[in-house]
Amino acid sequence: MGEPGFRQGSANSPVDQIWSWLAEVPDPEIPVISLVDLGIIRGVAWNGETLEVTVTPTYSGCPATSVINFEIDRKLRQHGIEKIALKRQLSPAWTTAWISTEGREKLSAYGIAPPIEGTAACVGALKVLKVVCPRCGSQNTERVSQFGSTPCKASWRCAECLEPFDYFKSI
Repeated sequence: MGEPGFRQGSANSPVDQIWSWLAEVPDPEIPVISLVDLGIIRGVAWNGETLEVTVTPTYSGCPATSVINFEIDRKLRQHGIEKIALKRQLSPAWTTAWISTEGREKLSAYGIAPPIEGTAACVGALKVLKVVCPRCGSQNTERVSQFGSTPCKASWRCAECLEPFDYFKSI
């Protein structure tokens, strides 16, 4: 693992290698998408012998934050990195625009409709959403509840295939 000339986990480990390790860490609430795909890992940098990882939670009260930090720490220690500083960054606030294209595709393949940008908060409540069913691709869908299995999701149903699904709310 790693590039020639670098000891795995040493302070010389290239940052792009560390990003690839972090891309293997799944979100604890939606395990099909990684923390990198979700866009909450905002920075990775060496500060001397300490690896600093900057994390922006999806929202400040996210109940998964401690699990996310634990899994980041665990993954990096598996690769031999001993000195780790996790930095919490609240500004700018996380937005669904930070979810990668690959992450959106993974959400859809998993059965969760990805967020529709520009529909957050009150704007989204005033606008009729055209949420595509992740199972059959129909736009003939309806919101069942603004609140889903986690605070970031809403419950929807497809009128074509009759399947329920989650919609990842735009933030």
